[in-house]
Amino acid sequence: MKYAILPVTPFQQNCSFLKCDTTDKVAIVDPGGDLDKILEALKQVGGTPEKILVTHAHLDHVGAVAELAEQLSLPIEGPHRDDQFWIDMLPQQAQMMGFAPSRPFTPNRWLEDGDSVTVGDTVFEVRHCPGHTPGHVVFYQPQAKLVVVGDVLFNGSIGRTDFPKGDFDTLIQAIQDKLLTLDDEVAFIPGHGPMSTIGHERANNPFVSGKHG
Repeated sequence: MKYAILPVTPFQQNCSFLKCDTTDKVAIVDPGGDLDKILEALKQVGGTPEKILVTHAHLDHVGAVAELAEQLSLPIEGPHRDDQFWIDMLPQQAQMMGFAPSRPFTPNRWLEDGDSVTVGDTVFEVRHCPGHTPGHVVFYQPQAKLVVVGDVLFNGSIGRTDFPKGDFDTLIQAIQDKLLTLDDEVAFIPGHGPMSTIGHERANNPFVSGKHG
């Protein structure tokens, strides 16, 4: 499996492209905005766009979902249905943050913990990781040792929990149960900033290493 990362929106959110080696099918994860840049990056990535995957429904992750799905006739998978209220609030989110207008969308498939999503022949495990938002999911590919974590975990930090229905303790529990159970060498694509590995965060991230305080 190949992947590429494109920072979009003023928040520099990592929109990522996951490409199956055997079929050249491509999933676009969290197309948050800057649709022209996303379409240009898709040309560079090559292959056939197959679907849109969504980790959670904050504007900078989903602002261009409805438009991209419509333009390329792609199905939308994710997030967990507990993020429905964030999707419903997309027009207000865009207005409040000074973003281009953004339309709500209805996923073709809501995702649950333990589900699988496919990109061509490549299978990802879905893990529900609430706390940043209640419906946040991550996508883990065991053979590639890669997990797309959205705003759950960052290089040296974790997602904010001061948004509506965010919860710090819930987020820490999700990280412990769903991410720190992975091998040290598993790399992750966060929603913002540089990539890291589970092992690096386990050893160095003050929020999850036990080194804070």
